[in-house]
Amino acid sequence: MSATMNRDKKKTDSVRALARGLEILRYVNETGACKVADIALALSIPRPTIYRLLETLEQQGYVAFSPTSTRVRVTRLAGSLGDGFGVTSELCQIAGPLFAAYSTQIVWPLDLTVYENTAMVIQETTHSRNPLSIDSGMTGYRLPMLRTSAGRCYLALCPPEERDIIIRHLQRKGDPDDVPFLNSETLDRLLQEVTSSGFGGRFGLEFRPKTSSIAVPVMAGGRIVGCVSVIWTRAAIEKNEAIRKLVSPMLALSRDIAKRLDP
Repeated sequence: MSATMNRDKKKTDSVRALARGLEILRYVNETGACKVADIALALSIPRPTIYRLLETLEQQGYVAFSPTSTRVRVTRLAGSLGDGFGVTSELCQIAGPLFAAYSTQIVWPLDLTVYENTAMVIQETTHSRNPLSIDSGMTGYRLPMLRTSAGRCYLALCPPEERDIIIRHLQRKGDPDDVPFLNSETLDRLLQEVTSSGFGGRFGLEFRPKTSSIAVPVMAGGRIVGCVSVIWTRAAIEKNEAIRKLVSPMLALSRDIAKRLDP
């Protein structure tokens, strides 16, 4: 092969690699968080190639692998290139290491959730590596708003106009399991419990009856941007003991996450 042909081939290979790298970056940005298998299926690119390009993008600071799962998401640097960056990516990058740091205090599994289309979606979790967890593969799981601690916490502390929109959407969806909690007296009581205590609670049998949970808000710029939840086996800890032991370190964790978010 002549020197000219060799240069042309290298140039073509470089252009192809760049095009694939940008395609991968766009896909990750659009999906929010995904696995290599998801990318390979969507873009028809071999997994070894995806791993190699993701490694380059990670070295350059444009993507980051989750500390608590096998998913990859864009970083703030990638988000600064356009309008696709949201606070969720930053929240996840901050929460992962802090979850590990607080695990000795809190012990039970932790979730970071954000609101998305009438549900709280788990973005980061320690379920997969916590021996006390009875669940697995929780990243991306959608939690109902009215029957979970995270949903109640978010509803109580989000702006009133947003809360009204969410409740109207839930009423239109008409999930039979939600109906008892859409009663105005019941809903007002649940939201008042959050505003008076500073945390959301799920201690009954309305969702995943073998477990209970507490959720605290993550605040940024004066508004709630997500929730941190702790989940435990109901038979292991009584409600009042859980509140006494868990709420304080959880609030400290949420404050540490908030301090690291850009104002």
